[in-house]
Amino acid sequence: MCTVVYTKVLIRCYVVVMSEMGIRQLRADAAASVRRAASGEHIVISIGGRPIAQLGPLGAPEGQARLSDLVARGLVIAPRRGGTYQPTPAVSVWSGGRIDKLLRDIR
Repeated sequence: MCTVVYTKVLIRCYVVVMSEMGIRQLRADAAASVRRAASGEHIVISIGGRPIAQLGPLGAPEGQARLSDLVARGLVIAPRRGGTYQPTPAVSVWSGGRIDKLLRDIR
C-alpha cells in the first residue's frame, strides 16, 4: 500500500505481511501467533476455510492515523483541552405547539 502526502511530496510504500490460519491451528499455537502479530504480521483466522477475523498488531487501522501521530508529524495542532468530551445536557421543552410556529415566534 502506498501513501501519498501532497504537502511534502512524499510517497511511502510498505508491504503488509499477511498469512491465513485455521481456528484449530490458532488454538494449538496461540502464543506463537500472538508473538507473530506483535512483530507486525497480520493473521487472518478462518473457520471452515471462510475468513472470519484478523489478528494483528495494535495500532490505528489501515488508512487511518491516530491523533498523536498527526500531531507528531505536524499535520494538526493538539487540542487545548484535555480529558474526554462531555456534551452539555439536553434541555427538555414541552410547549404543546408545533416547532415551526415556535421558531417563527422566536425569530
